[in-house]
Amino acid sequence: MAIDLYTWNTPNGRKISVALEEMGLAYTVHPVNISKNEQFAPDFLAISPNNRIPAIVDPDGPGGKPISVFESGAILIYLGIKTGKFYPTDLRAQVPVLEWLMWQMGGFGPMPGQVHHFLQVENEQDRRYGLERYSKETRRLYGVLDKRLAGRDFVADAVSIADFAILGWAWRHERHQVDLADFPNVKRWYETMMARPATKKGFEVALS
Repeated sequence: MAIDLYTWNTPNGRKISVALEEMGLAYTVHPVNISKNEQFAPDFLAISPNNRIPAIVDPDGPGGKPISVFESGAILIYLGIKTGKFYPTDLRAQVPVLEWLMWQMGGFGPMPGQVHHFLQVENEQDRRYGLERYSKETRRLYGVLDKRLAGRDFVADAVSIADFAILGWAWRHERHQVDLADFPNVKRWYETMMARPATKKGFEVALS
């Protein structure tokens, strides 16, 4: 049975469409138009109480019973465990996957997200301050990722849900006003990921 994906065309939404494609899972997209506040609809809040996309409903959840999951990181872990793909069973191998997934959730998402916000602020003084603050931190995070990728193909050595999570935000590097040429290891990794057929499809599927 197909998984129901409630989402919109955002970095967090793309994380899940990419993962679903890479894991070979059937899914149905249900667009949640956040520009029209559809994320506050009672039906959506029943599965995503923090009124944020994405969320999924898996009709074939644990024990064969439906389950809903919200928060993109939690969804990625759930799907990785469900399929046994892109999420190692060995505890030692899980650690870097979880570290870099949490790194994305805690920093490489919230910080560039603030860049997105301040780019739209009309007051020049407010905009300049916000962009300087969050652009500097965003570039620092790209630098952290670049160092991590030195000498390795993926953030946790084997491609994993952590790569999908980070890629969702690196996809918007131009909007972050970041030239990947400044971070050659990130650039190599990004191009490698985007060349994967399932990842490519995950970015092409209509989410809005």
